[in-house]
Amino acid sequence: MSKISREISQEEYRADFADRYKKAKALKYALDIRKFEIDLYWKRATYFWAFIGATFAGYGAVQASSVESKADLSVVLSCLGIVFSFGWFCANKGSKQWQENWENHVDMLEDDVIGPLYKIVLGRQEPKGFKQRAKDLIIGPARFSVSKINQIISLFVTVLWIVLLLKSLPPFSTKAPINIEYVAIIAATLAACLLFLTWGKTARGSYRHVAHKRETTIDPAK
Repeated sequence: MSKISREISQEEYRADFADRYKKAKALKYALDIRKFEIDLYWKRATYFWAFIGATFAGYGAVQASSVESKADLSVVLSCLGIVFSFGWFCANKGSKQWQENWENHVDMLEDDVIGPLYKIVLGRQEPKGFKQRAKDLIIGPARFSVSKINQIISLFVTVLWIVLLLKSLPPFSTKAPINIEYVAIIAATLAACLLFLTWGKTARGSYRHVAHKRETTIDPAK
């Protein structure tokens, strides 16, 4: 399997969708897939929040208990929290990338089909006077990106789990024996996060597939 990829110019892009019928169909698909990506985005957020919330609940229960393995469980749960939270952060960035991909397609395709509807943003006039400015600040709209805010939240939760992990570890001492279990758990956590950043990315190149087709036959009646 080989990967081949190259950048194309705006002229090449427009040539690929020069046919008006093809452009209209492509625009429809781009809008539909964009909506689908947004729907998946919130489903993924719910999925990660469920795991992170359960891990927070478990961590709190362990901290409030008096079990002998309190420190061990706290370290394990903190590492789980780091993996889930950093995975959520990476998933948010991936969702944002695909959402922007289809939004960019809409930007490129819509002019000759429906006009620049998606590119024209209609908003309120700038408020005048202290009262109007205060009202607009509190209840008026603002150009915040929900996906970017979620990325910041997921990164904050990741940092919070790192702090909880450091809090759960015993005080550092050069004379203390090395806890192999802690080293292994933390190493596995770092490895998982590094895999998110490396192997977890979508491949950008083209693919050359190998196809196999099965043949099924019926034996003639004897």
